Amino acid sequence: MILPGSWAGLLEAFRPVFRRRATFVVFTVLATGMVARSGRRSVVGMLAGAGMAGRISFHAACRFFSAAVWDIDQLGLTAARLIVARLLSPDEPVIVVVDDTLFKRWGRKVHHAFWTHDGAAQGGNKIARGNRWVVAGIVVRLPLCTAPVCLPVLMRLWAGKGTTTPVELAAQLLGLLAGAFPDRVVHGVGDAAYHGTALLAPGVTWTTRLPANAALFGPPPTRTGRRGRPALKGRKLGRPAALAAAATWTRTEVYRYGQTETVDLAVIDCIWYGSFGNTLGRCVLVREPGSRKAYDLALFTLDPAAAPAQIVERYAVRWSIEPANAVGKQQMGVGQARNRVKNAVERTVPFGMIIQSLVIVWYATAGYHPDDTLARRLAQPWYRTKTEPSFEDMINKLRKTLIVARFTPISPGQPDPDQLHDYALACAAAAA
Repeated sequence: MILPGSWAGLLEAFRPVFRRRATFVVFTVLATGMVARSGRRSVVGMLAGAGMAGRISFHAACRFFSAAVWDIDQLGLTAARLIVARLLSPDEPVIVVVDDTLFKRWGRKVHHAFWTHDGAAQGGNKIARGNRWVVAGIVVRLPLCTAPVCLPVLMRLWAGKGTTTPVELAAQLLGLLAGAFPDRVVHGVGDAAYHGTALLAPGVTWTTRLPANAALFGPPPTRTGRRGRPALKGRKLGRPAALAAAATWTRTEVYRYGQTETVDLAVIDCIWYGSFGNTLGRCVLVREPGSRKAYDLALFTLDPAAAPAQIVERYAVRWSIEPANAVGKQQMGVGQARNRVKNAVERTVPFGMIIQSLVIVWYATAGYHPDDTLARRLAQPWYRTKTEPSFEDMINKLRKTLIVARFTPISPGQPDPDQLHDYALACAAAAA
């Protein structure tokens, strides 16, 4: 299989993850096939996308996920190191966004498939059956995109009620990333569901949204010298609404969701005892100008060194994981493989999300050209306001690059009609 040097160089970084050369070869084939395939991304679909269905057996591809010796966490950490090395500056902190999402599955024998909450479901019924995954992604700012981009790197499968909670799974992922980057500060961000003492880890800060009924307390008082255990928390401050009524507001400019906006901010040092014990944190209240509410958004952070505007901006990038999950399901076909056994289920979905991140890394470092967006507007004039590439543009350009690499000047011969057909499909997908 002939690969372009830019794509092969990215995949070469993952060679140490696999003990056997043959396993790495199958990884290369499946990763390339998942990108090249425009149809269903089952295991057979990945082989067909790479054009290797007749050279690598279906059973060998299935054994790669179900029985081969390799660690999905090491695969994700290798992708994380690649992202940090190529897309972050040397002194830039690592911002990790955590969320959970459901990949729908059917069948009684599918490993850890349950009826559970599905936040992405349409309508009022937010219940579906499938595998619930906790996803951790690294947020990067690319010069070719106005909004921050989340690159998923690590995932954990929820095993059901009475087992490790999603918050504890998120803490495990944060600990892995903090250990991988001991020389960098790691900032974790999650929505209101992610709070608890499990997230207290050395070298990691955490920022989340405060629920309206959160009970907050002041900092613990100084020790009096009297006998008995010292107080773990100060006086009760009340809920966020009570803090907003007595707070001092400051008008500040913040950059969020791709634009600079003016908001009113209030900062209160406090303890969220019910979630983080007596660890001192800060409550940052946000109010939009002209709002009649006591506050519009309440945040809690364990980062005492960050300015209030930085906390608001940091929480705003949390949204980047939502389109990342949607892209994985809708455009990358993650979760379409119909496997059932433990190893295969726990590996296939993270594998697909990591390949999705590699597509963005490839495009940002080797594939981007300023004329890409112009060419898309010329081919599809209804995109009048399109000014930056989407993930569809990125993967389509990589597909064309993979197809072009098959035609080498060493053996000019007549091209395979199937290859010309694949190129036509890629061009049609780009124009759709």
